[in-house]
Amino acid sequence: MENSTEIIIGRLPKSRREFLEKAGIGLVCGSLGVAFFTSCTNSEDENPAPKTPGGNTGNAGAGAGISLSGNTITIDLTIQTGLAAAGGWLLIVNARTLVANVGGSYRALSSTCTHQGCFDSWTYAGERYTCNCHGSTFDSQGNVVSGPATASLDQYAVSVSGTTLTITR
Repeated sequence: MENSTEIIIGRLPKSRREFLEKAGIGLVCGSLGVAFFTSCTNSEDENPAPKTPGGNTGNAGAGAGISLSGNTITIDLTIQTGLAAAGGWLLIVNARTLVANVGGSYRALSSTCTHQGCFDSWTYAGERYTCNCHGSTFDSQGNVVSGPATASLDQYAVSVSGTTLTITR
């Protein structure tokens, strides 16, 4: 009598094996993708204002009451009425500039976040700016309140003459 051990080696058919491999890779990538896109969000302003000249954000241009000339931004406060009250603010995307009425005084800052350079996704509440790209928060003078940013936003000179606000970058 011969002592032998019978061994049966099996493999899934190629098509089934490929399906399971691809399904597993898809599951892992899908899970990581969801985690990636939700990990750097800030739910403070879930319904941001639309980008319109009369709203919180706007692009400089005809009819917006905002003009750009070199390093100078001029805002007609009779058109940009959102800046009239304390707490009113404006994101001028084309000029990469944030403007706010802080207790009756105007402040202007660079809208380029010092964390990773985002410039067009901001909210403002309670005299604090929040970059919606990764959640960095800055006070109304541009100082970092909470990261991931570690450097302050640049401040710009502001002057008011009648109903014209002038910002010099």
